[in-house]
Parts: sequence; C-alpha cells; structure tokens
Amino acid sequence: MKFGLLGTGPWAARTHGPALATHKDVRLTGVWGRRPEAARALADELETRPYDDVDALFGDCDAVAVALPPDVQAPLAVRAAEAGCHLLLDKPVATVPEAARQVTGAVRASGVASVVFFTLRFDEPTAAWIEEQARADGWLTGRADWLSPVFGGGDSPYTASPWRRERGALWDVGPHALSVLLPVLGDVDDLDAVRAVRGTGDTVHAVLRHERGASSTCTVSHSMPPAASGVSAELRGPAGTARLPERNGSPVDAFARAVDALEESARTGRPHPCDVRFAQHVTEILARVESVLD
Repeated sequence: MKFGLLGTGPWAARTHGPALATHKDVRLTGVWGRRPEAARALADELETRPYDDVDALFGDCDAVAVALPPDVQAPLAVRAAEAGCHLLLDKPVATVPEAARQVTGAVRASGVASVVFFTLRFDEPTAAWIEEQARADGWLTGRADWLSPVFGGGDSPYTASPWRRERGALWDVGPHALSVLLPVLGDVDDLDAVRAVRGTGDTVHAVLRHERGASSTCTVSHSMPPAASGVSAELRGPAGTARLPERNGSPVDAFARAVDALEESARTGRPHPCDVRFAQHVTEILARVESVLD
C-alpha cells in the first residue's frame, strides 16, 4: 500500500514516519507539511520525497497517515477521502462535532477504509485486555485516568505544542480514556446526562452514563508533576475488579498494527472498531464534556 504522510512534528517524526518507513507492506510515497522546509527535512530522514502540493500527494497514494492538529486534520481527511485515499488518522479526529461528521460523510460517500489511532487499542496487552473485558457481561462501573506531566514539569517533546496548550488534556488524552470505556461499557447514549468539573491546571473530571446501564468517570490532565503521573483504568462488576495492564510496547509498534488494521479493512471491506464513526462519537462526547464544565 502506497502511503503519504501528512505532518512533520514530533509525533510524525517519532512514530508515524518510522513505522511507515520500516513496514514491510508499505511504500512511503512522500511527506507533506505546512512548513515546506520541515517536510523536506523529514522526507530526507525517511528517505522519501517531499511534496509541496498535498493534492498531488493524494493522487500518488493509496492511503494517507495524518499527524496534524485535529482541526487541521479534519478538512484534509475529507479531501483525501474524496481523492480515494484510505485514512489512517490521529485522535481526536476533530474537536468540532460537525467537522467529525464531515469526515465520516466523506468516508461513507467514497467507500474508503478508515482507522483512527487510539494508542491503547493497538498496544498488544491493553488491546487484548479491552477485548477480553468487552466480552464479559455485567460491568456496573468503570474509570479511566490519563494523568501526564506534559505541562507539569516533565521532559516532553509535546510541551510546546500550540494546539495542546490551547485545548488541553481533555482533547489530547481524553480520547484515550474513552477508547477504553466505550467498547466495554457501551456508548454514551444520553449526552445531556454528561457532567464535568475542572481541576487544577487543565485537569478535567467527567462523569458518564452508558447505554448498558453502567456509569463511569474519567480524569485527564497534562498538569501533573512527574511523580504523580500515570495511566490507569478499572472496571467493577459481579465478577470482581479488572485493571488495565501497563503498556509495554513502543508507539511505533502500535502504529504499525494500526497500519495492518487499515490494510485489512481496505482489503475486506469490513469496518474497523476504531474507524471514523467511533472517532466521531468520541468527539461528540468530549465536546459535550467541554460545554458543561463548571
């Protein structure tokens, strides 16, 4: 599958690019970025071609992988789908529900395959745990917390990210929390029931009610000091308590599995559980959380 890479920031350079360049079933056709000089530098590093014209890259590819801010990603994803490119997108697919719906509509109209890279759904131990818990019945409640030190004094390449500073952890890691809760507890079918409050820094606490009757909480933050950071999730029901295992793989390996998932969906025509429709619902939930924050 011929892939184009959109984006030149740390996530593109550290994860998307290396995974695509080394994948045995991928030919990395080229790189496009909003800064042509950065696209040239990354293309040289990945031993591929820089593109100044994103539509020309779409025309030369079977698929695109996008590592751009969400509200830059969404309109480009629409154009790529309309050009017939399969989509490997990053989360969140957009921060505005209508923009997410436009991506879903373009995918539906064009018939291309889509996968959105929710990291925990493609890391082997966490993905297997989520699938196992989704097969079990009777969960009553759950929680998912993603507490990072991106703005709390940690040494992170994403500290300077303008869109993360503007939108905070809710939009950056909130999708990860929902990617654990939704497949196990069910969709959040009543957005009017969503409740949320702010904590220190960009910390957000949300309370959700799911279609199967369970409830959940999620807490997300980029404002934790390094000693207080961590990722955790827990489910409780008649069978007891289940806790999310630690991730033990690299993001590059997880992204390579997302590439495999897109190739399989394109080949078989079967939608992947983490397609743009799932990502659209995540955007709708997070937009509701943001709207009700105290």
